[in-house]
Amino acid sequence: MIADQIKAAVRDIPDFPKLGIIFKDITPILKDPSLCQGIVDAFAEKLADTKIDVIAGIESRGFLFGLMLAIKLGVPFVPVRKAGKLPYAIKQKVYELEYGTATIEMHTDAIEPGQYVLIHDDLLATGGTVTAASELIIELGGIISGFSFVIGLGFLNGKEKIEGLSDNIVVLAEY
Repeated sequence: MIADQIKAAVRDIPDFPKLGIIFKDITPILKDPSLCQGIVDAFAEKLADTKIDVIAGIESRGFLFGLMLAIKLGVPFVPVRKAGKLPYAIKQKVYELEYGTATIEMHTDAIEPGQYVLIHDDLLATGGTVTAASELIIELGGIISGFSFVIGLGFLNGKEKIEGLSDNIVVLAEY
């Protein structure tokens, strides 16, 4: 089962990025090409009935499997980046974090109005970043077709925060 394989590969890093946090490090997964392929295949299978015109990956680890999934599905991939990283005309969204604010942005021509967009990130925690990304996509005329995550931290209730945007939420390994 893919969830067990993911959990066996993920490394816990205590007290990162701050005291009391146990960081779920997915980089060991990247050393296993067959597990990476299994993850992409699992996403493709679980999303087979989902209309997807574009995959939006959230910086930076959301680029990894988001791009691979876009290639497998034959759809465009667009990056959702931290402020100041995109060279063309952008649209920004400022959102709240536990310890302040952050800003994400997309190119204004990243998606076309009416396109169905799957938002991908490596991890679903509180849902703040994917909510902000969803708002950006909607402001650009996109339709949220769902969300995909390698890992979900269920105890942080991020799924509940984003269910109003789409009830199509794929999490491969839940903690």
